[in-house]
Amino acid sequence: MVSGLILVLIVLAFVLIVIEDVIHVNKAKTTLFFGTLCWIIAYIAPLNGYDAETLQHKLDHNILEIATLWLFLMAAMTFVAYLNSKGFIQNLVRRVMPERISERKLLFLVGAFAFVFSSISDNITATLISLAVVMSLGLESRKLLRFATLIIFSVNSGGVSLITGDVTTLMIFLAGKVTIDNLLLLILPSAASVALLAAMLSIGLNDEVRFEPVANQPVAKTDIAIAAIFLCTIAATLMLSVWYSVPPLLTFLFGLSTMFLCAQFLMRQKVVDKKIIDYIREIEYDTLLFFVGVLLLVGAMKEIGVLAQFTKLYQLLSPMAANYVMGLLSAMVDNVPLTAALLKAEIAMDGRQWLAFTYATGVGGSMLIIGSAAGIIAMSKVRELTFLSYLRMSLYLLIAYSCGYLGAYWAGGLIG
Repeated sequence: MVSGLILVLIVLAFVLIVIEDVIHVNKAKTTLFFGTLCWIIAYIAPLNGYDAETLQHKLDHNILEIATLWLFLMAAMTFVAYLNSKGFIQNLVRRVMPERISERKLLFLVGAFAFVFSSISDNITATLISLAVVMSLGLESRKLLRFATLIIFSVNSGGVSLITGDVTTLMIFLAGKVTIDNLLLLILPSAASVALLAAMLSIGLNDEVRFEPVANQPVAKTDIAIAAIFLCTIAATLMLSVWYSVPPLLTFLFGLSTMFLCAQFLMRQKVVDKKIIDYIREIEYDTLLFFVGVLLLVGAMKEIGVLAQFTKLYQLLSPMAANYVMGLLSAMVDNVPLTAALLKAEIAMDGRQWLAFTYATGVGGSMLIIGSAAGIIAMSKVRELTFLSYLRMSLYLLIAYSCGYLGAYWAGGLIG
């Protein structure tokens, strides 16, 4: 009875996200309301007969995941907020890019940048930087949606072949299902699927983008220093995570504190409009609250046993078909608990099938705007990007995902 009620509330919450444009109620408000309500009900009418102590333990675990992501987002978004406010990213792009470039070529360049950058950093940072570049161009809504769609897919595709690029890839690697050299086989099919999506989305993009010439004005030392700290933080996050298993959150918070201290030193003799720490106030707290609400809902889904039901697919379908469907399901359910549920089920699959599953769960979340962190961030940053507007791109996304999945399965055949 309690599980059924919670499931109804979860479905209602996701429906309200879908019809946000119709009801004009911010998705952060609805997800936070229903996410907290589900857990309150679980306490009032004990879920699965759990006592308060057991429920507290489960909620604490869920809150820890939320807090980790929330703080990481806060740190990354503060860096980007500062650099954007100073026009650093836009000016850098204009210095590098030619005065004129076709929209089609620009689309491919943005897709390649998002793919590569997400491979060497985290998906959140790659999405924020890529969107900052595109949104500075003043594109019309129809075209901006195409660029945002490609960025989401490219970011999710770029990190799938590295254990530092995607959490589910790391989980599968730590479980001993794939090796580092196995994962590198995913680079080619992932890149090819991004190129295919870019080719489809570029149809009808026949205009040129003009970049206004940038005067050779000196860049403030503070801006250069903070940009350098940002890049060093990304590199340190990658290396320390691989070499010493340092949590990415810890490294990014250290980088943020370094930014504050260095800026304080560099600005000590200058008259400034605002203190460096005040840029925290410029980040999109709607995005952060939306994440809290969504992850509370996903945590509730896990506790009522919905995620465990997905593993029954492997009793009905072949591993190849079931993995493909699991990738699509990861667009509706967070791929981390979904992967955890599958690993705990100890389903028998060979290296080729596990490699295909790695691609599916890493990229499948791109099918829906709420299916990945990249999509959620993009939806909060691009006003025109909604659940329904993104859904119009579903055919293109499905084709690219399907081809990438087949490529991943083919690449798995090369495993010795």
